[in-house]
Amino acid sequence: MSRRFSGVAGWVVLVIAAIGVLFPVYYAVVGSVMGPSDLASYPPSLFPHSLHLDNLRDVFLVIPLGRQYLNSVLQSGLITLSQLVTSVLAAYAFAFLPFRWRAGVFGVFLATLMVPWEAIILPNYLLISGWGLADTLPGLVLPFLVNAFGTFLLRQSFLQFPRELRDAARVDGCSHLRFLWRILLPLQKPALAATAVYVFLSAWNQYFWPLLITSTPTMQTLQIGITQLRDAEAADPGLILAGVTLSLLPTLALVIFGQRFIVRGLVAGSSR
Repeated sequence: MSRRFSGVAGWVVLVIAAIGVLFPVYYAVVGSVMGPSDLASYPPSLFPHSLHLDNLRDVFLVIPLGRQYLNSVLQSGLITLSQLVTSVLAAYAFAFLPFRWRAGVFGVFLATLMVPWEAIILPNYLLISGWGLADTLPGLVLPFLVNAFGTFLLRQSFLQFPRELRDAARVDGCSHLRFLWRILLPLQKPALAATAVYVFLSAWNQYFWPLLITSTPTMQTLQIGITQLRDAEAADPGLILAGVTLSLLPTLALVIFGQRFIVRGLVAGSSR
C-alpha cells in the first residue's frame, strides 16, 4: 500500500511540476492571439474569447523580425557546428591519444568552465571591436567557437567505446581520421545530438553578448528584438507575447524531436 501511495504521490508531484513548467509557454502562445480586453481582464483570462491574429502580423512591422530571426539562426547554427567540430577533435585526443600530462591538460581544459562569462566579456568586447567586427555576424560568433562542456560530454561517451575495436582498427591500418569518421562517430549519434541541442539552445538564448556587440536592428538577434517590443505600441502585451511565441517555436521543436537523444546522450559515459 505504501509503495502504491508513493507511486501516486510521485506522479502528482511530476504533474504539478509539468504544469508549472508548461504554463508560461501555454500563456505566451494563447496570449499572442488574445485581444486587449482579454489581456487586461481581471482575473486573467486563460482562453481567448476571440482570435486576434493581428499581433503575429504586426510584430513583423514593428521590428525587423525576419532579419533578426535569420541572424539568430545563423549565429546559433555556426556556433553549434563549430563547437561540434572542435569538441569532437578535442574529445578524441583526450580519449584515445596517449600524450604526456593528458590528465592534467584535461583538468585545465575543464577549469575553463569555472570562469564566469562576465569576467571575460570585456576583453572579448575590446578584442572584437579592435578587429572592426562589432555589429557583424563574425563578431556574434567568434567568442563561442570552442567550449569545454561539449568536449567533456563527448569524451565521456568516447571512453565507453570498446578498446578492442579501436585496437583492431589500428591493426588493420585505419588512420585516426578514418576511425573517427567511419567507425566512432556513427556510433555516437546520441551524444552528438545532445551536444548539438545544448549548444544550439545556449546560443539561441544569448542576450548580453548580442546586446553589447550589436547596435543596428538589422544585425541584432531575436532576443534583442523582443525586448524592443516593450517600447513599441505603448508596450502592447499581445505584441510582446506574439514575439515571444515566435521565438519559442524553434526551441520547442528542437526539444520535442531531440528529447530522446538528449537523455541518451547525457547519460552516456556515466559509469566513468
